[in-house]
Amino acid sequence: MKEYPINKTEEEWKAQLGLERYKILRQKGTEFPHSGKYNLLFERGTYCCGACGEPLFKSDSKFDAHCGWPSFDESIHGKVEYIKDTSHGMLRTEILCANCGSHLGHVFDDGPTETGQRYCVNSLSIDFKE
Repeated sequence: MKEYPINKTEEEWKAQLGLERYKILRQKGTEFPHSGKYNLLFERGTYCCGACGEPLFKSDSKFDAHCGWPSFDESIHGKVEYIKDTSHGMLRTEILCANCGSHLGHVFDDGPTETGQRYCVNSLSIDFKE
């Protein structure tokens, strides 16, 4: 298993995050679409990892993809790790926090902006800082 700068036992993560966030961030879960508090938030600020607080996305990269999850067209350079994901009979790219290895969501090559990317992120995986 890969070592990250922030490295805790699963018991420590569970105690820190609570069951709902632990399921998403550490067990690669997905929240229901349109249920997350950041889906339609468009204030200026930074979106940080919900587990370790590392800055991941700037608000100027956020857009409404009408998919039910917060969407961004790029991450802050070097802050996100990309992993091939073949679960559920699909080929996708999972995105993890490069600082602690927590699951954020997936990135797709169908974004409407010039980057062509759509980072589809669980609200429970991130925290917003103004």
